[in-house]
Amino acid sequence: MAGKYKYLTFEDRQKIEVWHARGDRPLEIAARLGVHTATIYNELKRGYVGELDGRQREIYKAERAQATVQEHFKRRGRTAATAGKSACDLAHCLQSLTASKSVR
Repeated sequence: MAGKYKYLTFEDRQKIEVWHARGDRPLEIAARLGVHTATIYNELKRGYVGELDGRQREIYKAERAQATVQEHFKRRGRTAATAGKSACDLAHCLQSLTASKSVR
């Protein structure tokens, strides 16, 4: 597990849904998928639909977790306002550098 980072796929999430619904522990699920136990606990939180099953366990849905991940991917990186400002700052710096070199 050390040094091996990967995102869970939708298929991984579907497996988690089945195994969790059947009563498997997060430690067992993590071992099957080859990820850290904390990854499974975080994933279960991400896909929680706000209901409990017959055993009073939180219900996990792979579709809900995948939608949450996709939404977070959309919000990654710089905002449009920040990106435009940085590009202008970079252009200004480049102009300054080329102007100072042409003076020499």
